[in-house]
Amino acid sequence: MRILVVEDQPEMNALLVKQLEAAHYSVDSCATGPDALDYLAAGAYDAVVLDVMLPGLDGLQVLARRRAAGDKTPVLLLTARDGVDDRVRGLDSGADDYLVKPFALQELLARLRVLIRRGTGQVSDVITVGDLRIDCTARTASRGGQALALSAKEFAVLEYLARNAGVVLSRERISQGVWNFDYEGGSNVVDVYIRYLRKKIDDGREPKLIHTVRGVGYVLREGV
Repeated sequence: MRILVVEDQPEMNALLVKQLEAAHYSVDSCATGPDALDYLAAGAYDAVVLDVMLPGLDGLQVLARRRAAGDKTPVLLLTARDGVDDRVRGLDSGADDYLVKPFALQELLARLRVLIRRGTGQVSDVITVGDLRIDCTARTASRGGQALALSAKEFAVLEYLARNAGVVLSRERISQGVWNFDYEGGSNVVDVYIRYLRKKIDDGREPKLIHTVRGVGYVLREGV
């Protein structure tokens, strides 16, 4: 899952990126309002961590512009202001949640998990597709009760497919959802990881769960 961090304090920005990457998110980051608009226009994110006080454009202005453009990406606002009026203003601007500095990083991670679940219409971090079970918090997966040994990136691709189960995803959309802008891998990287996952999930088992939709991309679902 891919997160954008927008925070102008270098130490806080670096800390957030480090903690989110340790939690297995793919992360892009920037420090100004105009840069945030550029990132959001160019990429697809599962959630945004957006500081209110930013140079160029503040976080509320960034949020208002993106909402006016139809962007429904879940947004967690960060602010040093804890007044009721400030919280109401942030939520009325289109924020999905609001966290006051200083905050515990574990709380930020928990709130992001809720926003991502809400954005994909899920009520739990455990996703099942047929006899495939994916625990997105524990980072474990099993099929038919048998644990699957997945690398971090294999799990990331599987999680993205699972959170969009039944939806045909293009290679570009999968790539945007799993890798950040700094990735410099080959153009066939999605196909490579789909092949790895098929070997671990589908080989020797029925029904097949990972399907190719010719000319479009891939989908995780039970049945053809």
